[in-house]
Amino acid sequence: MTSSTPRTIEDYLDQLRIALRGADAALIQDALYDAEDHLRSELAENPGKSEAEVLAKIATTYGAPEEVAEIYVDKEHQVQQALRSPPPPPRRTALGRFFGIGADPRAYASLFYMMLSMATGIFYFTWAVAGLSISIGTSILIFGLAFAVLFFGTVRVLSLVEGRIIEVMLGERMPRRPVYAERGKPVWERIKAMFVDPRTWSTLLYMLLMLPLGIVYFTIAVTGTTVSLALMVAPLAMILRSFDVIGGGGIYIDNEMFVPPLIVMPLAFLLGVFLLFGMLHLARGVGRFQSALAKSLLVKSAD
Repeated sequence: MTSSTPRTIEDYLDQLRIALRGADAALIQDALYDAEDHLRSELAENPGKSEAEVLAKIATTYGAPEEVAEIYVDKEHQVQQALRSPPPPPRRTALGRFFGIGADPRAYASLFYMMLSMATGIFYFTWAVAGLSISIGTSILIFGLAFAVLFFGTVRVLSLVEGRIIEVMLGERMPRRPVYAERGKPVWERIKAMFVDPRTWSTLLYMLLMLPLGIVYFTIAVTGTTVSLALMVAPLAMILRSFDVIGGGGIYIDNEMFVPPLIVMPLAFLLGVFLLFGMLHLARGVGRFQSALAKSLLVKSAD
């Protein structure tokens, strides 16, 4: 059913939000930002006209809310189809599904994200704690409010940066535009809106959580990868060491190097292979968890 012609920008955005109901929350945030930015720019360029007159004109150029929503959904589908990796052939057996993770590029990207997360987690945590501490400590001074506004502005920027990392490495659709801040509002109202926006505080919570999560992710990724590769290489290294092809290392008992029985060596290699592919499955699961966490804390609710 066709909605009534919007007479205010808020009506237009409400109708666009309703038309996009069911779409990805990040897509809705981007669409609302683009629409509001365009509408308010058009309104500023026509100071002698009312909002209703400007919107009536825009309906024939920018498009009605339903049309804009349809265009955004279609474009998003085309972009996602172009960026999506070709699906691997279906695996019929349990072993095929287990080892099939080796053909999933997202598993390797998730594993790399786990290793990177400790560095980003330390940075986010330090930035959040230092910024909050300085903002609270200088709140009684003249420049305290200015510093707090600057700090919360950087938090929003870092939210977009983390969103880019999540989308590129983990494949989760994240916002490419911030929440719109109306330029025509008085400065104090814009500052108040920044402080009362729940997304500002949920972003700070995300930044604080990234330190413990980053440490856990990094530890699991490095330990699991190192142990699995060591088990795979150990049989060959032990054989070469027993023939003095390589020197150093080894396990010594009564001043003689211990060489495990031959039957243990292929078992160690197989254990390393299974552990490595198990790490890829775990990394893929961590990627999905982290994507869901970022989506819930960094993306404005579609409602």
